[in-house]
Amino acid sequence: MSTHAATHDESQYYVPHSSRWPIIGSMSLFLLVGGAVVTLNGWGSGWSFLPGILGILTLFFGWFHDVIGENQKGMFNLAVDRSFRMGMMWFIVSEIFFFAAFFGALFYARQLSVPWLGGEGVKPFNKLLLWQEYSPTWPTNGPGAVGGHADGSFETIPAFGLPAINTALLLASGVTITIAHHALRAGHRGILKIFLAATFVLGFIFVYFQGTEYHHAYTELGLKLSTGIYGSTFFMLTGFHGLHVTIGAIMLTVVWLRVMKGHFTPERHFAFEATAWYWHFVDVVWLILFVFVYWI
Repeated sequence: MSTHAATHDESQYYVPHSSRWPIIGSMSLFLLVGGAVVTLNGWGSGWSFLPGILGILTLFFGWFHDVIGENQKGMFNLAVDRSFRMGMMWFIVSEIFFFAAFFGALFYARQLSVPWLGGEGVKPFNKLLLWQEYSPTWPTNGPGAVGGHADGSFETIPAFGLPAINTALLLASGVTITIAHHALRAGHRGILKIFLAATFVLGFIFVYFQGTEYHHAYTELGLKLSTGIYGSTFFMLTGFHGLHVTIGAIMLTVVWLRVMKGHFTPERHFAFEATAWYWHFVDVVWLILFVFVYWI
C-alpha cells in the first residue's frame, strides 16, 4: 500500500502493507509449544525447543526491523501513536490476568486445598479416609510425597539470599530506567545512554542469578517442577517472570541500540515508553512474587 501524503495528516491512520510476520509468528509459537509438550512428557530432548525458539527470534528481529524502518521513514503519525499506546496498555492488562491466574492457583492450593486435605473446613473426611498421616502445612509436595528426593523431601529457597539480591537489582533497574526516561525528555542523550544501558545490564544479571538459584534448587535442595504443588507453582511463577525479564532486557537492549543510532526525540519516543511500562510491570510482579512465594 502506498504511503502517500495522508501519512502526514494526523487525523488519518496509516495502514501497513501485507505482512508475512503474523503467520511466521503463529507457526513459531506452534513449534515452541509442541517442543514443550515433547520435552515435558519425556518424548524427546531439550532440543525439541530449538525450532520454535529460532522461529520466535526470526519473528522478533524481522518484525522489529520492519516497524522501526517504517517509523524512521515517518509513516506513523499521532493517530498511529495513540493506537500503539492503547495496544501496549491492553497487552499489559492481559499480562496482569496471566500472572493473576498463577497467583490464584497458589492462593487456592495454599489457603484452601491443603487445609481441606488435612481435614479442615467443609472436607472433614479427607484426612480420615485418604491420607491419615498428612500434615496440612505449607510448603507441601502433596500427600503422596511426590517429587523431591527419594523420600519426597525438599528444601525451600530462603527469601533473604539471592531472591533479596534480585529484588534489589530490579528496584535499582526501575530507578535507572526512570532516570533514562527523564534524560530523554530533557534531551540529555549522554545520561540516557548510560542509565538505559545500566537498566538492561541489571536485568541480565537478575536472569543469571535466577539461573544460579534454579541450579541450586534442582541439584541440592530437591526442589523441582515435579515437587508437588509447591514445586509446580514456584517454578511456573518464577519461571514465567524470569522469561518476562529476559524479554524485557532484550527489548531494552534494542531500544538502547536505537538510541545509539540517534533514534527518538523528546516528543516522540513511544518504543522507549512502551518498554519502560513493561519493565515497571515486571518489577511490580516480582515484588508480589517475592512476598508471597519466597517470604510469607
